Amino acid sequence: MARLRRTAMTSLADDASLRLRAAWLYHGFGRTQSEVAEQLGIGRSTVIRLLEEARQRGEVKITIEDRLPDLAELSIRLEQALGLDEAIVVPANGAGPGTARPVGLALGRLLSETIGDGMSIGVGWGRTLSAALESFSPPKRQGVKVMSLMGGAVETQFANPFEFAWRLAAALQAECFLFPAPLVVDSADTRTRLMADRGIARLGQIAASLDLAVVSAGAMTDSSGSLARQLITGDEAAELLERGCVADVMCNFIDAQGKPVDHPINGRVMSVGLDALRSARHKVLGGGGRGRAPAILAAIRSIGCNTLVIDEQTAVEMLAQA
Repeated sequence: MARLRRTAMTSLADDASLRLRAAWLYHGFGRTQSEVAEQLGIGRSTVIRLLEEARQRGEVKITIEDRLPDLAELSIRLEQALGLDEAIVVPANGAGPGTARPVGLALGRLLSETIGDGMSIGVGWGRTLSAALESFSPPKRQGVKVMSLMGGAVETQFANPFEFAWRLAAALQAECFLFPAPLVVDSADTRTRLMADRGIARLGQIAASLDLAVVSAGAMTDSSGSLARQLITGDEAAELLERGCVADVMCNFIDAQGKPVDHPINGRVMSVGLDALRSARHKVLGGGGRGRAPAILAAIRSIGCNTLVIDEQTAVEMLAQA
């Protein structure tokens, strides 16, 4: 395997670690100039100068350079330890656990650079994937297909799973294939009947030959920000945890080794399934945040991963646990 090819590679001309960290904190994490100065241990006037220099150099546009020199070693260690083609690590957010936006910005930039003509792309859902839309600005492409790999949510506190696929396809002016079913149905029999529908069966055929799959991993310990936790009952969540569940990938619940947990809920999920993800030519996994290392490791063990986009803190935790 190999890294995804980029159509517009950018590289650092010199050691720009301090300048780019200032840019990430200010633009990516929304810190004030005074807060950036305090975290980096420099004066506010220096922060202003660093931000202006980054702008003049073209390093700050919609996204910010993600391959900081001081994170290169961490990226390489992740690639070697987990057998990845590429690991993209964004700076840690020292003031809080929120990482969806900065990781999403890096993911959006990656997809902008790597999606090519004629590609078939399958996508999941998550806060990080939704944040990627903010920085997704691809050149004009031809013959691209974008497919939602999972059903939709009837009610959700966040954006619907359909939204990411729809907006990604719109930016590419691509064909869009949505999964016309609820994400979780009431029984395994209902799922069997729906999966036999001609339209959904066609989606399965497309999913069997994906060029690119873009997904995230939800942590079972995240009761407030996980779509999966919204769609199951408290009793079901407790049962899954008792049976060793640590993560879900498109609401497919898995244990620490990446194996499906023996629970009826896994027979009621309307998605293309983990086998289709494993067969994709290139798998991109984006995510991060405090306590999510076990979930991301489980997802990698389950479906594999070619390109991983995460934050610095999660990268360190994953290396320690791997």
